[in-house]
Amino acid sequence: GWREAVAAAAGALQAGGMVAVPTDTVYGVACLAQDSAAVRSIYSLKGRNGAKPLAICLGDVERLYRYCHVNVPDELLRDLLPGPVTLVLQRSEELNKDLNPFTSLVGVRIPNHSFMRDLARACSGPLALTSANISSQGSTLTVSEFQDLWPQLSLIVDGGPIGDIWSPECRLGSTVVDLSVSGKFSIIRPGCALTPTVEILRQKYGLVPESS
Repeated sequence: GWREAVAAAAGALQAGGMVAVPTDTVYGVACLAQDSAAVRSIYSLKGRNGAKPLAICLGDVERLYRYCHVNVPDELLRDLLPGPVTLVLQRSEELNKDLNPFTSLVGVRIPNHSFMRDLARACSGPLALTSANISSQGSTLTVSEFQDLWPQLSLIVDGGPIGDIWSPECRLGSTVVDLSVSGKFSIIRPGCALTPTVEILRQKYGLVPESS
């Protein structure tokens, strides 16, 4: 059942493991963001360039204030989160210094997926989250698509196919938007929710694109 899956995944994460998880966009791999050894394992699992940052995943908007310096209205956060959006903000001192040590920013995900939110709430600190694929390969919408990674994972949570596996749009991942400069936004990755995200930022909150 659901509770058992959340408890098993939380236990594997607390033990320093990496867990494959369904999200509201694509399959992901998570570990505890405050566990430096686990963070290194994710980079090695994916063959990922060490200068590419990992996002953190939280269960609720309230928890975001602990790990980020927020310079936008709380209402804006709640208009976009939970949802298929990664918000890039200034990181706080609370966040593990070994997580993305090369940048003062951090991307934050609160997926609109009840399993992921329950799992994030069941862990003491934030999760580090990245897509379940080898770096530079396509994102995955079923657990069988990342079979190559299975042997290195502590646990795989099969949430079934995510979206339409034949649709390229479903593999775009979250829209990544940098909100670290007051009054402005910049799109780092268009992702799957670009139009509604930009509409909210521009029309409702009057933010302007950073290039303008």
